[in-house]
Amino acid sequence: MFPMAMLAAMLCAGAAQAATLELRVRDAAGSPVADAAVYAVPASGPLDARHPRPVAIEQVDREFVPYLTVVQTNTAVSFPNRDPIQHHVYSFSAAKTFEIKLYTGNSPEIVLDRPGVITLGCNIHDWMIAYVVVVPTPHFGRTDASGTATLRDVPGGSYEVRAFHPNQRAAAQPQTVALEATAAATVAFVVDTTPRKPRYKPPQDRPRY
Repeated sequence: MFPMAMLAAMLCAGAAQAATLELRVRDAAGSPVADAAVYAVPASGPLDARHPRPVAIEQVDREFVPYLTVVQTNTAVSFPNRDPIQHHVYSFSAAKTFEIKLYTGNSPEIVLDRPGVITLGCNIHDWMIAYVVVVPTPHFGRTDASGTATLRDVPGGSYEVRAFHPNQRAAAQPQTVALEATAAATVAFVVDTTPRKPRYKPPQDRPRY
């Protein structure tokens, strides 16, 4: 058995060999695009999560929070209802079809075991829409208000890098990047997308729904 000091040194050495990948997403006008899923798939092939941490997509003020979530395949996702009313969550997407009927509080976990885009809806509140992008890699992120996401601790090697936005008119072309250990790289995408517009949400005037 390795002494703890030696094991810690080995872990630190492994982290030191990892690269940093900055991903930038802009629209056709050059403005930053927030809430874009970005991820890097190793050339060696897809990777399923072995012991992923569960992810929660909450329902707050009759909205899904966050609007876009990125997870690795085999991740369990739950949908806690933080509202004082019932929700009915569903997906008809090819990547995962499921239905959680009217409930409050916590929900069952749904294991997302296939890559793809999942559109979430609420059967009671039509304006409630959110997206889950399931990716076959542990190297992923979501762009912030500046249109940027940084992937850290990425092992050196060749990757296919992709970007997706729920409002895109067409898929952005993937890019191939060769990462050198301990180095930093930047990949930029231009995505033909429309801004996210808030959907009309009527005043809450019913005690249950």
